[in-house]
Amino acid sequence: MGDGLMVAAIVICGFGYAEGGRLSRSLGSWQVICWAPVLSLPLMLPLAIVKLPSVGHTISGSAWVGLAYITLFSMLVGFFFWYWGLAQGGVTAGSQLQLLQPFFGLMLAALLLGEAVDLTMIATTVAVILCVAGTRRFA
Repeated sequence: MGDGLMVAAIVICGFGYAEGGRLSRSLGSWQVICWAPVLSLPLMLPLAIVKLPSVGHTISGSAWVGLAYITLFSMLVGFFFWYWGLAQGGVTAGSQLQLLQPFFGLMLAALLLGEAVDLTMIATTVAVILCVAGTRRFA
């Protein structure tokens, strides 16, 4: 059940990114991401209330501040630039570039934080880069 839900989420998010990139050409990047929560609120608010943990009152103030920061800056403001980039560079090029994002994070974690990088991680990185390069070449 969990795997099926994950696959469904990936497919739905892919369609959402593609449609958001297309819409940002006509509406603008900030309008697209601001309309998304407005349109999803009627479905998401009841789900959030039903799934609210019973220990919600014990969550610290700093945790709520952290959630607010991530919500505002990492998600909302970040998506302004994401959809602007999709409108400028195209959905296909932008989505392929996003495939490389985890590996930039891996590289930065190794360089800045001293995280261990094993051969499997490097092999996966090379495989993804080759796939992205292949799709660009044979598109």
